[in-house]
Amino acid sequence: MGKALFAGVDIGSSFTKVVLVDSEGEIKGSSVRRSGTDFNSSADICLGESLKQADAGHDAIRYCVSTGYGRKNVSLANETRTEIGCHGRGCYNAFPEQITIIDIGGQDNKIISLDGNGNRLSFKMNRKCAAGTGAFLEEMSGRLDVPISGFNALAMKSDATVTINSFCTVFAGTEVLEYIRDGKKVQDIVKGLFVSVVKRVIEMDSLSGKIIMTGGVVAYNPEIVRIASELLKTDISVPPMPQMTGALGAALFARDENHKLDTSLTAKAEICC
Repeated sequence: MGKALFAGVDIGSSFTKVVLVDSEGEIKGSSVRRSGTDFNSSADICLGESLKQADAGHDAIRYCVSTGYGRKNVSLANETRTEIGCHGRGCYNAFPEQITIIDIGGQDNKIISLDGNGNRLSFKMNRKCAAGTGAFLEEMSGRLDVPISGFNALAMKSDATVTINSFCTVFAGTEVLEYIRDGKKVQDIVKGLFVSVVKRVIEMDSLSGKIIMTGGVVAYNPEIVRIASELLKTDISVPPMPQMTGALGAALFARDENHKLDTSLTAKAEICC
């Protein structure tokens, strides 16, 4: 039957991510693209790209777990899992110890605490406001007329950070316009926006133990990690593929579930014989 692969599909509000792992949990393929308006189609395209990397066909996929905002829109999925569970599993795979995870997503933020065995102790999620998320930065990108892809480089050049007092996206936008009118440098405004994002997140819950940061915002803006480390006065770790953590966790769950099925079938066969 060829090599067995296990798929994790994380459909976020902004991006869709797919990760394929083998029976050892090693990543064999991955892909990310905008989720768009057809979640299932985005998942299929990412899956095809991931299979190409793995040099395998669809028949190699033994089990698939979907997660994220659009997890119920994946026709291939054998089951769905929560974002909290998948992000926790993906991070614990890289850091098998007691950890606190900060995930900055497109529309929400999550803080997840795990014990030394990977069991969830607690979690907090911000769903009511876009402030402190990727959507907030995208909105400010439009206000500044600067591509969001250039934010990190600009923030690194700042030497006089401005203060964004409001956590509300609308009012923060007004502050940004006032700073533009007052002639503040764009890099200082962007740095101020990064600081605002970090403060919004770290005020969600108490943080203890080893801190891990994940998400697309973190993947493309490592300056945010540096700012968080500075504000929290502690070192912060980032997994190798921070944007793919949820998809990786889903893929590992898929591998585990398939193993349970195989074990169950083997046991039944032995009883019958």
